[in-house]
Amino acid sequence: MTAATPDRIAFWEDAARRLEWAEPWHTAHSCTPADLEAATPPEIRWFDGGKLNAAVNCVDRHVAAGRGEKVALHFEGERGDRLAVTYADLARRVAQAANALEALGVRKGDRVVVYLPVLVETVVITLACARIGAVHSLVFGGFSAEALRFRVEDTGAKLLVTTDGQFRRGKAVPVKENADAAVRGGAAEGENAIEHVLVIRRTGSEIAWTPGRDVWWHELVDVQPETHEAEAFEAETPLFIMYTSGTTGKPKGLVHTTGGYLTQASWSHEFLFSNPDPSLRESDVHWCTADLAWVTAHTYEIYGPLSNGVTQVIFEGTPNTPHPGRHFEIIQRYGVTSYYTAPTLVRSLMGWFPDGVPAQYDLASIRLLGTVGEAVNPEAWRWLRSNLGRDSGGDAGRGVPMVDTWWQSETGATVLSPRPTDATFKPGCATRALPGLATDIVDDDGIRVAPGIQGNIVVTESGPAMARTVWGDPRRYLDSYWRKYAAQGWFLAGDGAKFDDDGDTWILGRTDDVLNVSGHRMSTIEIESALVSHPAVVEAGVCPVSDVTTGHAIAAFVVLTAEAARAHLARDAEDGATSDGGSVADVPALSVADALRAHVAKEIGPIAKPREVVVVPDVPKTRSGKIMRRLLTQLFEGTALGDTTSLQNEPCIAEIEKVLGAR
Repeated sequence: MTAATPDRIAFWEDAARRLEWAEPWHTAHSCTPADLEAATPPEIRWFDGGKLNAAVNCVDRHVAAGRGEKVALHFEGERGDRLAVTYADLARRVAQAANALEALGVRKGDRVVVYLPVLVETVVITLACARIGAVHSLVFGGFSAEALRFRVEDTGAKLLVTTDGQFRRGKAVPVKENADAAVRGGAAEGENAIEHVLVIRRTGSEIAWTPGRDVWWHELVDVQPETHEAEAFEAETPLFIMYTSGTTGKPKGLVHTTGGYLTQASWSHEFLFSNPDPSLRESDVHWCTADLAWVTAHTYEIYGPLSNGVTQVIFEGTPNTPHPGRHFEIIQRYGVTSYYTAPTLVRSLMGWFPDGVPAQYDLASIRLLGTVGEAVNPEAWRWLRSNLGRDSGGDAGRGVPMVDTWWQSETGATVLSPRPTDATFKPGCATRALPGLATDIVDDDGIRVAPGIQGNIVVTESGPAMARTVWGDPRRYLDSYWRKYAAQGWFLAGDGAKFDDDGDTWILGRTDDVLNVSGHRMSTIEIESALVSHPAVVEAGVCPVSDVTTGHAIAAFVVLTAEAARAHLARDAEDGATSDGGSVADVPALSVADALRAHVAKEIGPIAKPREVVVVPDVPKTRSGKIMRRLLTQLFEGTALGDTTSLQNEPCIAEIEKVLGAR
């Protein structure tokens, strides 16, 4: 493995000194290369000998510095309930939760699975785990019992934290019954290692209760002492396990450690999102819209902002409940200065507001916009910049800065992004590596590709937030990320990318999603961007399907705007396609297909025209907003579906099957 250069090591040492360390490190960085013969992955270490506590850095030190009355969290519930939590209040809550964890027998190294929506308590229990050295693994509150069960069993968790229910789309949705199904049997019967289930009362729903195992949060946590003596831990102490689904096989539990991860999370948050003028940072209000179980939220909604003493917004609900302008209301209410969201949400906003953001919303506080999850389509980039970023002309050189970030659960923090201080921006371009990091785009032999040619993006010099292993499966860590370029010591990201003539990097999506039509290699992102640029299309997922003549054919699954969907339905009704007033999901796409094929041919070329265009109500997405294109291929071809446990919208699978069955 290529060792980090001395200047990069010095850079990260300076970044680490921004934190509070109980003991200094003696070795800033070391790494042992991968050994293919022994099938061992690289061993990466940062800040050996150093000791710190992540919760102290995120909470206590700000209170000690006299900033306890500063608001840490503006909580906005889906029902409209609100709560402002200061750093002093957060310190008390985290201390109580840490005491409660210890009362339940949780100790350093024990795993705690957190199955909660976006609540203040979710942040509190996460920091409480960090405070006592327990390893947390957050699970999206909308995941199925099966998805939760896998994570509980794979981590060997001792404690599950959940809630009676959650508010979603205006309804109280059961949660506890999924939790019960996932941990049935428990440690008492040898089914898993769960000893207790800690339950937050959120909706007041009636729930099943297992005496001796189940514990109410308000009866245990809220009565604990409001102080807790924190212990400092070695820098390489595991902090959390983040699960990410692969193309095949079970989800991978990526292990991130304390000192290196917190260093890069804290530094990169300040670099990307804080006001360039330090004297004005007290007025920063950050909003990362991610669910707290996603790695983006770990880095830019929990550890990054809180380690920097920033005020931020956390939002429980869905963006169009009770109306599509909810996000704009929140930006206006709290004076949000940095708004960091997923391209899929931007595309939804485009569909909900085809004429732009209504004048009733004052978004003047926005100073910076950011996207994350997958490459943002240029059309969505322009819409966001024009409507929230005060770029009335759609010119990339005007308006507020746009940080189009590229990174992964594996890297732990942003790798590529434009700088907030850049003079111009390229819509949809991740540009170049941040300071302290280095990347390249290479072919299968490790040779740098020429501009305009798609290759594999690799991280040639990683940062300290890089995941150290796959939980319980170091061989998979080696095979997934390090084996291909073991001789060079490069991390294989699994994404395709290309350089432009300026040397800037454009992300083209997963290499598994590359289409090869009659020898022409094309990225799904490019075709999807062409489709989304059509005024009738809100979102598009493009996938390869088998074709005996061309190798791959292109299938496009499209979500139409409400107006286009009504027109499409009316057209098909006239043609006799439906006579029962069914939805768009009930009829085949005929005229829409012709229009979109022609549009793609105009935007890219005839070779990129989809053979099939399927109108669907939604496309399958992970909780990070990534379209799961392999599922679209499997659905279209009728083959067995791979892992679906990371989906945020699993019901769409049945809806797509219904549409395809009607074709």
